[in-house]
Amino acid sequence: MDGSTVGMVAFAAVLFLLAFRIPIAFTLASVATTGAFLIYSFRSGTFDPSRAVKPTSSMVFSNSYDLVHSYELSMIPLFVALGHIAYKADITTKIYYAAKVWLTRLPGGVAMASVMGCGGFSAITGSSIACASTMGKICTPEMLRMGYDPRLATASVAAGGTLGSLIPPSVLFIIYGIFTETSISLLFLAGVLPGLLTLAGFILVIAVWVGMRPEVAPASDQRYTAHERWAAAFDSWPALLLFVVIIGGIYGGIFTATEAAAVCVTAATLIGFAQKKLSMADLWDAVKETCIQTSAIFIIAACAKIFVAFIALTGVAPVIVQAVTDAQLSVIMLMVCIAVIYLLLGMFLDPIGIMVLTLPLMIPLVESYDLNLIWFGVVVIKLLEIGLITPPVGLNVFVIANVVGRDAPIDKIFAGITRFLSVDIIVLILIMSFPMISLLIPMAAR
Repeated sequence: MDGSTVGMVAFAAVLFLLAFRIPIAFTLASVATTGAFLIYSFRSGTFDPSRAVKPTSSMVFSNSYDLVHSYELSMIPLFVALGHIAYKADITTKIYYAAKVWLTRLPGGVAMASVMGCGGFSAITGSSIACASTMGKICTPEMLRMGYDPRLATASVAAGGTLGSLIPPSVLFIIYGIFTETSISLLFLAGVLPGLLTLAGFILVIAVWVGMRPEVAPASDQRYTAHERWAAAFDSWPALLLFVVIIGGIYGGIFTATEAAAVCVTAATLIGFAQKKLSMADLWDAVKETCIQTSAIFIIAACAKIFVAFIALTGVAPVIVQAVTDAQLSVIMLMVCIAVIYLLLGMFLDPIGIMVLTLPLMIPLVESYDLNLIWFGVVVIKLLEIGLITPPVGLNVFVIANVVGRDAPIDKIFAGITRFLSVDIIVLILIMSFPMISLLIPMAAR
């Protein structure tokens, strides 16, 4: 049986099963195991299942074992723990409160503060869903209470939550780095400028929206003294310290990404106890939540590693590379096709699922064009970020909808999201057109 044919059928089977909402981990592992068993069974030209048991089991267990025991993967539970501990210690929300104190008097200032708070939260947690969920509970009800248009109040937080994918640390960058064998530290640095560019774009959207329609963000009569503003800014120093440790430590060559995560977890815990904002019960809750979230990520990653090994076995990737080469696509057309694929998948699948499903085919294709994998990683993460707020299944939108309930139906949230999506597309085009936006800091760090 031709391996490439089995690979094509396997991809079709994966998409079919995902359409029926079968969990991505079980889908990838079952399809890969079945496909490998068939290939090994037909190796002699006739169907002989006895010859397939040992190599198939070896492929399954060795690849999953190697992934789970990889050093790089250890930073995922560390960064996840950092996010939970920082939230329990009230570190992540202080950036939002500081921004709100400084910006409340501006038209749309609370919405801008919400986006900035999401950016600060993202700089510690690395999870878009966690960012949208947490900041949605804090920011959205307050904006609705102040009379903000539900579209602005919800869409600003849903869009701001996507910054967790791009602003380091990012769980998606870690998974991308592991599967493509690229430097995770350099990927983190590559995401800084695109993340800040996106953040600035979101704030600009709010300013223009409120400038054209002032009624969507009623002015606040709340006053803060100069002392209160500076006090709020100073109270956010733990979050700034953790971000500086992560980025400054990696940029300065002091830490690896894993070491930076370990240092920050320790620092966040000590700061929380010192400020009496963190108790042993809070720490235990953070550990339990970390174990649950990390286990889910590890299971998906392990099953994806099995699927990657299966794709390599089928030889389908070289066939696709050859087909694209024969088609003589330009780099621009190649990237447009890749962007369309990711945007379409982003309408229906979660970011981790999209990444582990597509990377086995995309990376050989990108390497055949001699494109920079660090830059391509930023493009992929940006596309996945867009998928988080793209209808009909924008995960961040549904997270916000669950937070606010009947105050803002999903259709209203999506109606507000379109403005932020336009900025995302512009930033994506800039990143793809000018790779230096992503590569400037990593090149300086080398």
